Amino acid sequence: MTDQTTPGPAKAAHPVSPVAHAGNGATVPTTATIGVSAAAAPTEDATGTAVPTDTALPADSAATPGVTGTATSDATVPTAGIATPGAPDTPGPSTGLPIGAALPAGSIPTDTPGTVPSTGLPAGTAPATGLPTATAAALAPASASAPTPASRRRVNFTLASAALFMFFVTWSLSWSLFSIWLTQDIGLSAGRSSLVISANAVGCLLTMPLYGYVQDKLGLRKNLLYWIGGLMLLVGPMYIYVYGPLLKTHFALGLVVGSVYLAMAFAVAVATLESYTERLGRFHGFEFGRARMFGSLGWAAATFFAGRLFNIDPKLNFWAASVSAAVFVTLIAAIRVTDGRRSAAVDAAASSVSLADVRSLLRYPAFWGLLLFVVAVTATYNTYDQMFPSYFSSLFGTKAEGNQMYSDLNSFQVFLEAGGMALAPFLVNRLGPKRSLLLSGFIMATRIGLSGLVTDPMAISAVKLMHAAELPIMLIAIFKYINRHFESRLSSSIYLVGFQLAAQLGAAIISPLAGIGYDSLGFAPTYLLMAAMVAAFTAVSVATLRPDAKGLPESVPDVPASGRDAVPEPASL
Repeated sequence: MTDQTTPGPAKAAHPVSPVAHAGNGATVPTTATIGVSAAAAPTEDATGTAVPTDTALPADSAATPGVTGTATSDATVPTAGIATPGAPDTPGPSTGLPIGAALPAGSIPTDTPGTVPSTGLPAGTAPATGLPTATAAALAPASASAPTPASRRRVNFTLASAALFMFFVTWSLSWSLFSIWLTQDIGLSAGRSSLVISANAVGCLLTMPLYGYVQDKLGLRKNLLYWIGGLMLLVGPMYIYVYGPLLKTHFALGLVVGSVYLAMAFAVAVATLESYTERLGRFHGFEFGRARMFGSLGWAAATFFAGRLFNIDPKLNFWAASVSAAVFVTLIAAIRVTDGRRSAAVDAAASSVSLADVRSLLRYPAFWGLLLFVVAVTATYNTYDQMFPSYFSSLFGTKAEGNQMYSDLNSFQVFLEAGGMALAPFLVNRLGPKRSLLLSGFIMATRIGLSGLVTDPMAISAVKLMHAAELPIMLIAIFKYINRHFESRLSSSIYLVGFQLAAQLGAAIISPLAGIGYDSLGFAPTYLLMAAMVAAFTAVSVATLRPDAKGLPESVPDVPASGRDAVPEPASL
């Protein structure tokens, strides 16, 4: 019996879900419609003979076939079982006839709109499989040289960690001895040096909201990081030929220029880089703390050399900083986000960020609960920590001995802090963000209180090392708290405004009050009062911080975070 197809209208193609499943169990991402059936679902000709309809027309068939289309189904797409051209007596794709069999003349018009004349298949259909071109490309095996998602994740983790290391090297070389540079090299008095530091804080307050909003708009794009890298490259010439001379000859202008530059290049830039790294970690599925650990190592390593270079010539520090900045820019340029669909979804979500979204945070109680903790607890602790070196050195026989001891102890603490950055994610994941923030508040209150009680140099040194535990827990917990309770596409704005900016504002309010206490009561009694304040507001935060179990409320829509094994749906930021 001769197989013949039964003429009839082609079935309309049905849309499929964005993630189709191939016949062999593989996942096939596609947004196209599928115009073929899952298995060789046969139709019947006039004699009742089953005729397969899910295969494509062979390349060597005549251009006058008698079939006008392919059968469709909502079933899954096969990746196996498609006829191989040239196999004898094998039903040909979309015709049901043996390969090479002649088709009735005129059975497929060559001028049918939307079809490929040589095959009769719809335009945009791969002739070899009968699948839409986009789907066929998705099914095709990846090139052996193309990086897999796992390998790209490892590469980007390494690059981000190295970039953090070099950023902190650059920052430490130019900033760790800043006050000494102002007094010894520029020749400013202590009062004028304090004005310079205050002006730098004001520059941070003005820059943080802008950087946070811009980075949220960029998502995983690196435009702002390139801008920061360009400013960092100029650190040597800026200090040597612009900032320093202006402070000597035009002090007010030097305050303005220096505060703007240092805020954009370093003081606010560090929070932007941390926010980008945390966002990249959520995209790829690695912990931010493991990458941030290398930033602490970079600061500790650079601080070790900064003092020695400064004693030779202060300019060497700034030129070395420019060199390390060039390495930073190279590392940032090497970061690639190759998952096209997911990264495009991230960029699309980022582009939707508006000023109205940022303003809407003011109507969200969880935002005010976070601000209360940051201002009353974190800012108080930062105010205490800024003056701790002076108190610490006063406990030794001579200031020189105290300064040397503090320098060595600070380097050791930063190395411990780096280890804490690697371990903190495990603790925070176990406790949850809220309880981890409360734990960090308890550690802060304990350290401040012990600083007001102990006077032995060894005991006060042990108190100083508590910072190596507190900072990693707080930093990791604050990011995880933001991601759990706020829209992830606004994470940079919340981190820079809700945490960094709030901490600066809190310090601006608390610092003068602490200064009055230092002058009238002394360091130890003032520390005890500050410890009581931190402990009290940590207790209040038990009620004001949003419970982790609640997560993101329905009133604040969010895009699900994409983890390591996420389905390629729109990714979170």
